[in-house]
Amino acid sequence: MALSEDLLEILACPACKAKVELKPDGTALKCVECKRVYPIRDDIPVMLIDEATIEEPAQDEERGRNR
Repeated sequence: MALSEDLLEILACPACKAKVELKPDGTALKCVECKRVYPIRDDIPVMLIDEATIEEPAQDEERGRNR
């Protein structure tokens, strides 16, 4: 079961309060501002700062070039 659009609209990054977006592979939510990536486990977003990783901008650029 995928995350609903309604849920995605109300979720915000707990660190900076910005919008989060579903990653293309559907395994995590990424903050548009601070680039923290929150995992999704068993269809439940784990919105804990301690569980997040920070995705480097270089990773975003690299993925964009490989498409």
